[in-house]
Amino acid sequence: MQKSLRRPITARRHDAPRRHDAPHRHDAPRRHDAPRRRGASRLFAIVPLVLLGSVPFVGVALGEEDGAWPRYNPAHRRDNGTMMRLIRPLTRPIESSVLQVHSDGKPVALATVVSEDGYCLTKRSELSGDPIRVRLPDDRLFPARVAAVDRENDLALLHIDAKQIELSPVELTDMTPPVGGFLISAGHRGRPIGIGVVGVRPRPIGHTGRLGVILAGSDTGGALVRGVFPGSGAEQAGIQQRDRIVAINGKQQSDRATVMSTLHGMYPGEVVRLTIEREGGELAVDAEMRDMSLLQESPNDAKVNGRRNERLSGFEEAIQHDTVLAPEECGGPLLDSAGRVIGINIARAGRIVSYALPASVIRTELVELLEEARATAR
Repeated sequence: MQKSLRRPITARRHDAPRRHDAPHRHDAPRRHDAPRRRGASRLFAIVPLVLLGSVPFVGVALGEEDGAWPRYNPAHRRDNGTMMRLIRPLTRPIESSVLQVHSDGKPVALATVVSEDGYCLTKRSELSGDPIRVRLPDDRLFPARVAAVDRENDLALLHIDAKQIELSPVELTDMTPPVGGFLISAGHRGRPIGIGVVGVRPRPIGHTGRLGVILAGSDTGGALVRGVFPGSGAEQAGIQQRDRIVAINGKQQSDRATVMSTLHGMYPGEVVRLTIEREGGELAVDAEMRDMSLLQESPNDAKVNGRRNERLSGFEEAIQHDTVLAPEECGGPLLDSAGRVIGINIARAGRIVSYALPASVIRTELVELLEEARATAR
């Protein structure tokens, strides 16, 4: 018999019998003699919290001893294999609608098919170099080209340069998911890659693109560089103190205010060509605009947040959810718990912050993008 580890309990006032010494009707087992029921009830009480997102990414397991409190097991995630198999039927209708985008020889994003004639939407800022190719659901790779872009929402409309390819465009549903509602992110071939919860109502996400320089006025025009931030696009481009920026993307800059205004119109992830004067000579350099939050991120913050997209902001409107996506998993469809495509994932912005463009924004922009692309192709 296992020795009890409980401390002795002193008698109540007036030596009243303790509760567990009282006789039970029909000699039913005492409460502490029914560990299985007790453990199961605790398990059923905690599991809904996990599913509802109150205990994100954490599972539970019963203790080795009967009646022990459940232990949290970090290996059991909300989006574990069992849950992915359960929700697979919801994403199966779009299995031929989600492609994988390769740029500069590596996978960089997903793409969502939006028309039967080979057009699909992806995340523009991840297209870092040529060639651009897309992997179809059957794993074949085909070349693709950028047919049109939406700078404000970081979208690129790709066209697959191949004939006799059967693709199924997604059907976008305009709806606002409720706060606390479940969302499903779909990956290549439509397989579910994450389950998330809506954090707040859809809202605009202002952009915070920065070159990473401290500027001062100059008597000879343009702007004088007084400082360069470590890790910024300016530092990586080799910009130095006392450089004078005189032109941006080929357009002359008359003074510091003009330089600042031009740079503020650039989005994170975009590359600007700067014409600078240095020690009596003139040279051109390409520098990438970076998100301010990335510039301010410490090494410890980077470990906690994990890999994030270069562009995390500057969206007309975004659905925020807590699905943990890899940067290359953006560009794919976002579904509600009924299997309706209500948006496209556009950014991994933080440890448990992902953004998606809602269907209402995508539908509006898609009309113009397709018109532009088809007119150019004629």
